[in-house]
Amino acid sequence: MNSIELLRELSTAFGPSGFEDDVRELVKKHLGDICNFSFDKMGSVICSYQKAPKAIVPKVLIAGHMDEIGFLVQNITSDGFIKMQNLGGWWEHTLLSQKMIIRGRKGDITGVIGAKPKHHLSEAERNKVLPLKEIFIDIGAKNKKEVTDVFGINLGDPIIPKTEFEQMKHKNLIMSKAFDDRVGVSLMVEAMRHLAHAKLPCELIGAGTVQEEVGIRGAETTARLVVPDLAIILEGPPGDDTPGFSKEDIQCGLGLGPQVRFYDPTAIMNRKLCQLVSATAVQKKIKHQIAIRTSGGTDAKAIHLSKIGVPTIVFGVPVRYAHGHVGIVDMSDYEACLELVISVIKKLDAKTVKSFTAY
Repeated sequence: MNSIELLRELSTAFGPSGFEDDVRELVKKHLGDICNFSFDKMGSVICSYQKAPKAIVPKVLIAGHMDEIGFLVQNITSDGFIKMQNLGGWWEHTLLSQKMIIRGRKGDITGVIGAKPKHHLSEAERNKVLPLKEIFIDIGAKNKKEVTDVFGINLGDPIIPKTEFEQMKHKNLIMSKAFDDRVGVSLMVEAMRHLAHAKLPCELIGAGTVQEEVGIRGAETTARLVVPDLAIILEGPPGDDTPGFSKEDIQCGLGLGPQVRFYDPTAIMNRKLCQLVSATAVQKKIKHQIAIRTSGGTDAKAIHLSKIGVPTIVFGVPVRYAHGHVGIVDMSDYEACLELVISVIKKLDAKTVKSFTAY
């Protein structure tokens, strides 16, 4: 399966925070012939090669989070409309009139987020972003009893956007939901497959973590289980190259290569590791973007603080319009990110990894 088809399969899978089952099964499907699997008790999947290294070498963890932002059914009104609780960060401005999928006990149900027609809006309402508590999904039910008994929907059922996967006019550009962080999961799968029969200086372990979007939860339990000596977090960071951003401040633009994050408010990356990554990118002539983020965070937050500390860095494939119904990714960034991941892993021998924490 090529990269685009893998991304199609992963990005369209159902998997909001706490409901990552379908994505986990895809990871097992694509790595089952080369990896053994273990799991933390949150549901994260850890992928280790079936052939273990003969010598004692550093454990290198590459991790992407399987969950996407979504919602839960928070309430059902007497006249059959669905109220929502968010799972992860949404800007309510993006929600109105969008299709959603609710997974109930009788299967998936499609609905649409209701939007009052402009004709019925006051001037004040037209300039207002509705809070989530005023937003609802219409599934065409007549009343609450029909929602529960006929549609099979109950409180706590998960909800995701309904979005098609498409290649754009420029075929290297693809659109879908959940690129944050199915691009990271896809990169983990492809790196594990690419290096399965390579003679590596380290023990490579892949992970699909859970519940990143609601508080970096699965990364914490994964790190306790794996106990890595070094970690590379694979992400789908939000693009900053569209109207409304300063061109001078772009650190996550499409077509400019993977983002290599040195800092965000939740993690200062290991400086020596950053220098190795930068030098490797230059040596391999891999176009990349150094990022000093003023907001946001990733699984690095939990993993770099695990045990007595883990040298950690974040690689990302830029995603325009992340945390919405439709994102855009440039496959040239994805391919460059995969090349950088593979190139760096090949350099992580015991001496090099030890040097990162030689104080």
